[in-house]
Amino acid sequence: MTHMPTPHPKVSRPVADLSSAPADAIQIPAKSLRRWIYAFLSVLTAVSGVYIMFDILRANDLTALETIILILFGISFTWLSLAFWSGLFGFVLQMLRIDPLTLKSTKGMLEDTSPITTRTAVVMPVYNEDTHRVIAGFEATLRSLEKTGEIDKFDFYLLSDTTNLTIAQAERDAWQLLQQRLGDLGKQTFYRRREKNIGRKVGNLAEFCQRWGANYEHMIVLDADSIMTGDCLVKMVRAMQANPRTGLIQTIPIPVRQTTFFGRFVQFAAVLYSPMLATGLAFWQTDAANYWGHNAIIRMRAFIDHCGLPTLPGKAPFGGDILSHDFVEAAMLRRAGWDVFLLADLEGSYEEVPCNIIDYAKRDRRWVQGNIQHLGIVDTKDLHPISRLHFLLGAIAYITSFIWLLMLVLSTADAVVRAINSNVYFTEVYQLYPNWPIAKTELIIALILLTTMLLMGPKFLGVVVALVHRRKQFGGARAIIKGAFVETIFAVLIAPIMMVYHAYFVISVLLGFKVNWDSQDREGRLLPWGECIARTSKMTTAAIIWGTMTYIYAPVFFWWLTPVITGLVLASALVRYSSSLDWGRSTRQHNIFLSPSEAIEDPVLVHLDELLAIEHPNLETPAPIPALPADNWTDMPHREMDDYLHITR
Repeated sequence: MTHMPTPHPKVSRPVADLSSAPADAIQIPAKSLRRWIYAFLSVLTAVSGVYIMFDILRANDLTALETIILILFGISFTWLSLAFWSGLFGFVLQMLRIDPLTLKSTKGMLEDTSPITTRTAVVMPVYNEDTHRVIAGFEATLRSLEKTGEIDKFDFYLLSDTTNLTIAQAERDAWQLLQQRLGDLGKQTFYRRREKNIGRKVGNLAEFCQRWGANYEHMIVLDADSIMTGDCLVKMVRAMQANPRTGLIQTIPIPVRQTTFFGRFVQFAAVLYSPMLATGLAFWQTDAANYWGHNAIIRMRAFIDHCGLPTLPGKAPFGGDILSHDFVEAAMLRRAGWDVFLLADLEGSYEEVPCNIIDYAKRDRRWVQGNIQHLGIVDTKDLHPISRLHFLLGAIAYITSFIWLLMLVLSTADAVVRAINSNVYFTEVYQLYPNWPIAKTELIIALILLTTMLLMGPKFLGVVVALVHRRKQFGGARAIIKGAFVETIFAVLIAPIMMVYHAYFVISVLLGFKVNWDSQDREGRLLPWGECIARTSKMTTAAIIWGTMTYIYAPVFFWWLTPVITGLVLASALVRYSSSLDWGRSTRQHNIFLSPSEAIEDPVLVHLDELLAIEHPNLETPAPIPALPADNWTDMPHREMDDYLHITR
């Protein structure tokens, strides 16, 4: 396996003595106990479910095929158990209004008003993106921060890696117009374009850190579709100041501004369930949380000293550039002794998501390869156990789709074989007594109920939290219930489609197929029938054959497969109509999928929409782009491979 670098000898270290730390520093009681409780409950639930499945299968002699099914079931059920208990912890904490880190009341949390004494760079790396949207989001965030009165402590950077020359020129023109609108405020904004996309986003940020990192204590990383309120930015900086041992703080980016049915479905589900689930994650991750690559604040010196990433040896999927670099960077910071926190209650952090199933799956295709690559570095020396778990769970999140599909196919084969041999009671030449089939109906029902609870329980709990504490934000109880009902039905219908896509992605990654990390299309568009059919015809054909064979030979099992078969047979229609803007508008009119950003408008999002509605004129007299700050080169270790990696095979 491949190992990541050992800590560099000339590095910054977190403050060890907390006696002088600010009063608002995060104190985490019972860290180890929390993790042991979480592990114990998850393992106990998983073992119970697997044993029930084993007891059901062994009643009629456990075959080799059923043994494989049992192993696959064990992996999937363990994954469900981990997710369920994390969600349940989040539910309890949110219902009681308890902070997941300090275990204190959330009343008055994040109300620090201490003066900001540090400088922070807000950086937005972009790559061949929609220029109008990028500049509008950049300006909306900047203007929101200006209203806090703290903008003099921040500088804003648009870090372009754009390779398309037409888009690059559009960026320059739009930036010059932005400078004219900003006036004196433009002195704190900077545009830099690299002509070569060396190292992708990692290389983009590394070059920024090398040239200007020494000028700042922190950097806040945004994506091209990120929007953050000024209040959120200021709270992040104050949290870093109050916690000198903290290397990174991650917020929860909430999807906004969705117009298609699918986009609004994703947006509603995220804002309804994510805060509760993130609260549960923060409870057991404590100071070893993860990094999601954007909408987070990072301590500059710690990042420079520990997060210079190498190109891994070998071929894909485990070799080459580290694709999901954010997970690795969080792990490197934690290994070096820096705290990494997830602040689940910090509001004002937004993003946009792909607006249809096809574009959403394309994004997942990139993440699949990046997360599977982490399996090659999960045994890196001195990693924190929670960091190893991040790597493992990130990969399993997609691999479980392949496992579920394989398990369904094998279960179908087993059901067909047993149906064909259902009247064969004497299987041996010299057999005195017949082998009567045994059906453990009570255990089957118990396992179904347990699995349903693990799958649907977190959804139900998320709805309860919203009804109790967030009713007004979602437009009332009726809107919450309607939205959750439609969301659940649609989630069940498209789950088989996403399962097939993810299974295909996993197989293609393991076979070494290359993945392209291009810009994402986030604007609403109705997919043409031709594209929908082309992207789903194979899975639909396979589902029809699968369903027909099952119905003929094992009709009882066919009805268990109905939810899966239905989603796959209707795949092209689901993909097509869920991309509809008319359906999206209809859900808005009927208060279905109503989100807090729609029920209670956030000024930063209102301003963004206003900026996007403006048709900016062509620039007749180009204004010079303001000079970048003077370079202040800082060593960000990118050592030779032999020094950086210790390889064992």
